[in-house]
Amino acid sequence: MISHLRLLGLFAVLSLAACGSEPVIEDEDVPLPGDTVLAEGEDAVAAEVNGTLIRHSDVLREAVAQGVIAQGATLATNDPSYRRVLDELVDQRLLALEARRRGLRDTPQARRRIAMAEERILGNVLLETVISDSITDETVQRVFEEQSELAQPATEVRARHILVASREEADELKRLVDEGADFAELAVRYSLDTATRLEGGDLGYFTRRGVLPAFADVAFSTQAGTVSDPFQTESGWHLLKVENLRTASGRTLEEMRPGIVRFLTFQEIENLITRLEEEAEIRRREPVEPGVLRADGDEDEASDGE
Repeated sequence: MISHLRLLGLFAVLSLAACGSEPVIEDEDVPLPGDTVLAEGEDAVAAEVNGTLIRHSDVLREAVAQGVIAQGATLATNDPSYRRVLDELVDQRLLALEARRRGLRDTPQARRRIAMAEERILGNVLLETVISDSITDETVQRVFEEQSELAQPATEVRARHILVASREEADELKRLVDEGADFAELAVRYSLDTATRLEGGDLGYFTRRGVLPAFADVAFSTQAGTVSDPFQTESGWHLLKVENLRTASGRTLEEMRPGIVRFLTFQEIENLITRLEEEAEIRRREPVEPGVLRADGDEDEASDGE
């Protein structure tokens, strides 16, 4: 089994990749992003930098990566955030072009970083492809139906209550109710529960799990429209009037969709990684001299030949 933390890491990397935050792979014959002209109207150009193109989709991906907008949201071109992100992409393109001009992309440090970036990007593309193929509307619908069948609809009670300090007070209030006194008016006058007193003791709808066991036993054993006998909890003595009982409606598909998609994504990542590990030959090597490793920059070029 793959650890939960490891899956979270893969999920986070995949989320960043979907935002377009990964660096760009550049081989000798691979152009900068935007160099290839798309069909007119397919993806409008936001800026031209020394013959290279930055498109509106590039701005949107970077805005998502920075948390300016959510994935799938829109961003108006006259929004100040759009101009700021575009300016940053222009600056980034200028730096990349200057680095190319100086031949820095051919240094050992750059080659190692580009190779690592390529691994991340290709891995993310694989995950995106597998998830896109597996998590369809039909799959989400099937899981939703399965969960809906397993979920037992909960009964909810709507009730009012009056809280007093003694059994004698509760007995007297029960006598008044039996003689026709209005329960809500008595709650306003006598209840010690300041949270519900001014609402006539109204507790709203609740399930068994939402209240104390002793309170739930009385609430769910009292018929709608009737008042319970006095009973005691840690708070004092209560009278309870049950107004209504109903079966709680289940959550809708749209409410459950984000959780289902997240569950299926974790499942697909775990299945893929597990299968690849089983089919692969993996040997992890310990350092020659045990100790603490220090990330103090790139190694020298001599280490490339290992």
